[in-house]
Amino acid sequence: MESLYPFLYADTSDLSAVLEQVRASTVAKIDEITELRRVIARRDGARMARCAREMAARFAVGGRLFAFGNGGSATDAAQLATLFLHPGELPSAKAAPPLPAFGLASDTSVVTALCNDIGVEVVFARQLGAFGRPGDIAVGLSTSGNSANLLRAFDEASRRGMLTIGLAGYDGGKMAELSSIDYLFVEPSASIHRIQEAQTTTYQVLWQLTAAEVTHVSRHTG
Repeated sequence: MESLYPFLYADTSDLSAVLEQVRASTVAKIDEITELRRVIARRDGARMARCAREMAARFAVGGRLFAFGNGGSATDAAQLATLFLHPGELPSAKAAPPLPAFGLASDTSVVTALCNDIGVEVVFARQLGAFGRPGDIAVGLSTSGNSANLLRAFDEASRRGMLTIGLAGYDGGKMAELSSIDYLFVEPSASIHRIQEAQTTTYQVLWQLTAAEVTHVSRHTG
């Protein structure tokens, strides 16, 4: 812990030295996430655009988005769903359309019932089995890429003809081995903090591109 946050263990009698360590630590973390985002943009920019076009096509014919993850990734999944369902303005200053999206970890009654009565490994797959249909979208987030309940959920979603999108860290983990994920975006970092920050950026970009495409299509077909 001291190596990560040295200023917390510094001699507090030297305030200027502590503040300098805080500044240096903050700048280092900013540089790290900025470079990671550059790497992802270069490597995955074109695939994000293709993925967004497929998402928009599904929304255009009544598709819905289901997002899921564990722990901090459950919070990100809820935020992702909220972003699509209750959006703000696009960078073009146009109002983004609300799109049907749900966070599968948000209903504590459903989640705890499935965990208690069957097991945590089915907590997302069972919900997709009940609600998912061809034309829908499944988005799963994991820092490790190894969560068994996500792997099972992707297989279920694929069987049902859903567009499947995974966000993972490190080298993608077991998610990188699945044939049931149509688009996998790996944030190549060993830091959970940087992975989650990069994943936030990835789904923000996917939302912007998807919303812009939906807006473009509706304007020309309305």
